Amino acid sequence: MNEPVDMAPAVPGSGGAPLAVRRLVLTEFRNYRRLRLTPEARPIVLTGPNGAGKTNLLEALSYLAPGRGLRRARLAQVARRTPRVASAENASPASVSETPWAVSATLASPQGPVEIGTGREPPHTGDAPTVEKRLVRIDGMPAKNQGELARLLSVTWLTPEMDRLFLDAGATRRRFLDRLVYGFVAEHAASVSAYERAMRERTRLLRDGAGDTAWLNALEANMAEAGVAVAAGRRQMVARLNQASQNNIGPFPRPAVTIEGAVEQWLEEMPALAAEERFRERLHESRRRDAEAGGAELGPHRSNLAVRHAGHDLPAASCSTGEQKALLIAIVLATARLLALDRGAPPILLLDEVVAHLDETHRTALFDEICALQAQAWLTGTDRALFAGLEGRAQFMDVNAGDVTPATIGAPLEGRT
Repeated sequence: MNEPVDMAPAVPGSGGAPLAVRRLVLTEFRNYRRLRLTPEARPIVLTGPNGAGKTNLLEALSYLAPGRGLRRARLAQVARRTPRVASAENASPASVSETPWAVSATLASPQGPVEIGTGREPPHTGDAPTVEKRLVRIDGMPAKNQGELARLLSVTWLTPEMDRLFLDAGATRRRFLDRLVYGFVAEHAASVSAYERAMRERTRLLRDGAGDTAWLNALEANMAEAGVAVAAGRRQMVARLNQASQNNIGPFPRPAVTIEGAVEQWLEEMPALAAEERFRERLHESRRRDAEAGGAELGPHRSNLAVRHAGHDLPAASCSTGEQKALLIAIVLATARLLALDRGAPPILLLDEVVAHLDETHRTALFDEICALQAQAWLTGTDRALFAGLEGRAQFMDVNAGDVTPATIGAPLEGRT
C-alpha cells in the first residue's frame, strides 16, 4: 500500500530538525508508480530485502540537489518502465515504454516551508532529436537553473559504490568535493556547469579545426573566470574541512584533506583576477596541444582531491577498506557540523547501506552524531538489527516491492534476507 506514512514521534515533545523533507511524492520513478510519504523531521530507517526500492527512494531524494543524482543516471533511465503489449510485428517481452517522472517535496527549513518539484521534461514529438532536460520548480515557479536548489538545502550522500572513492579516478573525488561545496557556495553549481559547457565547446572547435579566433577567445575567457571560481570554492571547502576535522568524532579517524591542481596553486600565490589572466593565457598557448590531445590539458577538471589518514600519516588509498569507509564518513559528518553552524541546519543525509560493515562502536558513534546534529538522515539496510541504536530516536519504515509502510511496532530485530 502506497498510502501516506504518518507516525507520532517516539519521544513526546521532541523537536524536529530545522531542515527536513516533510512530504515526498514520487510519480513513475524507478519501481514506484505512485508513492506519497509524510516523514518526520528526524532520522528515517528504511529496511527491506535487496531490490525492494530502498536505494530508489534515496535516489529520488538526491534529485532535490543540483546534478544527476546519486546514481548519475540518464534522465530516461530513471523513469518507471512498464511492459508494452506485444504485437504480431514486435512480440519481444523486453519491450518497454518510458514515462515522464516527477519528484515533489515539501521542505521544512529555517526560512519556512518550501515546495520543490523536479522531473524529466516530457519527450518532444516530431523529428527533432530529444535533448534530456531536468525541470525544476520552486514554490510553483520555474527555477532559472538547478543551482537554485543549492540555495534552499544541501543534500549529501554515501553509497556502497563510494567505498572505492579513494581508489577510483580523480573525477569521482572532484564530484564528491563539489557536492560538499554546493552547501556553502550556492553559485558553485553554476560555475561548474559554466566551466564544463565552455570547455566542451572549445574542445569541439579545436577538434573541428574551426578558425573562429574571437569565439575561442570568448570561450577561454569564460573557462578562466568559471574555472578560478570553481578552484576557489574547492580550496575554501578543503580549508573548512581541515578545521572541522581537528576534533574527532568518537572512533572515526581524522582526515587531512588537500586539493592538488595548477589553478588551485595559482590562487595560493596570487589574487583571483591574476589567476584568471594566467589561466586564459595558458589556454591560448595550448590550443595546438589541446587539439591533438582532444581536450584541455590544464584546468580544475584535472585537479585531485587528496585525503590522508592523519593518525597513521598514510594516504587514504593505502589504508584498509574499513579505514577508508571511516574516513569518508568522518568527512561527511564534519561537513554536516560545518553546515549546521554556517546555515543553521545540517544537510539532509542519504546513507545507503552505510552501516553494513561498521562495528557496533562506529555505528553507535554515527547514530549519536546524527541525532546530536538533529539531521534528517535517511538510512537503508537489509538487517534491522543493525539499527537497534536508533530505536526510539528514528522513524522506521519497511520497504518491499515498491511499497513503503510503517515498521511493525515491537517487531523482533532479527536479520532479514
